Amino acid sequence: MDSVDLQVLKTAAAWSQAGYCSTLGTVIRTWGSAPRPVGAMMLIRADGLVIGSVSGGCVEADLIERVKNGQLGLSRPELTRYGVSAEEARRFGLPCGGTLQLVMEPISDGNWVARMLGMLGRGVRAERTLDMQSGAVTLAAAKADSPLCRFDGGKFCSTVGPRYRLLIIGGGQLSSYLAQVALGLDYQVTVCDPRAEYADSWTVPGVTLTRDMPDDAVIALRIDANCAVVALTHDPKLDDMALLEALKSPAFYVGALGSRANNAKRRERLLLFDLTQEQINHLRGPIGLYIGSRTPPEIAISILAEMTSIKNGVRPAESIRPPPLVTNRDVCLA
Repeated sequence: MDSVDLQVLKTAAAWSQAGYCSTLGTVIRTWGSAPRPVGAMMLIRADGLVIGSVSGGCVEADLIERVKNGQLGLSRPELTRYGVSAEEARRFGLPCGGTLQLVMEPISDGNWVARMLGMLGRGVRAERTLDMQSGAVTLAAAKADSPLCRFDGGKFCSTVGPRYRLLIIGGGQLSSYLAQVALGLDYQVTVCDPRAEYADSWTVPGVTLTRDMPDDAVIALRIDANCAVVALTHDPKLDDMALLEALKSPAFYVGALGSRANNAKRRERLLLFDLTQEQINHLRGPIGLYIGSRTPPEIAISILAEMTSIKNGVRPAESIRPPPLVTNRDVCLA
């Protein structure tokens, strides 16, 4: 799920525990051009304090004012809509005449929020059902094909996925920068390196370090569609072990560091094992979007950029990569 929306839920639990009343707004439908997707959330406290966004700034000020004045979402769930007319679209700054429909609901008892956060913390995709008449909320584990949002006029159902996870193979300098940037994007980061010379010197806080062999680490992590695996040791004995398991998994991203030549050789090696050509084609390598990266921090940014692109359903275009003749560096990305 979006780390911004996860923070909204965490804040809802904290404010409720502290005794504050607040209103949760969720985008349930959009028409035209909308700056925030269906499922985006915003939390407004009764005193006007806010976290999250439902329109990128277009309608937030009006929502805050209505909540502060007790006009919206403080006592029962309500529907509200912005940008229905061209005049409203201009007034609220919605781009291209876009329209938003939102469910606004009171959060006074945060028990369901705490339970949902517990499910997400265990890696369980949660489905929440809100009764628009009573305000009652029920939770269940979401099915694989559960839609992101569903509204029939009486009940509003939303599906929230767990936090995205990243497994990095190798504890070197590039891994350190990649882990730091990923933490900033709210990934749950695990670094795997059985080599004492790297594991003993790992210093990035907030990261889980494992000394397991890479294939065991992939299996132990129970990789799902919210996971990415990035192999950065440059040692085939370690990187390939991780890739053999990761490419069988539903991970949304599997990548390995190396030049075009090295990645071609890696694909030839992987064909010798029990992987299909389709599984091997899932491997991203050379890794990262081509942005002219030279330093480890720049390479880390390019890797996270490619991960973000694929996570959001945007396939990186091969046309943005340079011709092969300029990519003979051992650590080149493209």
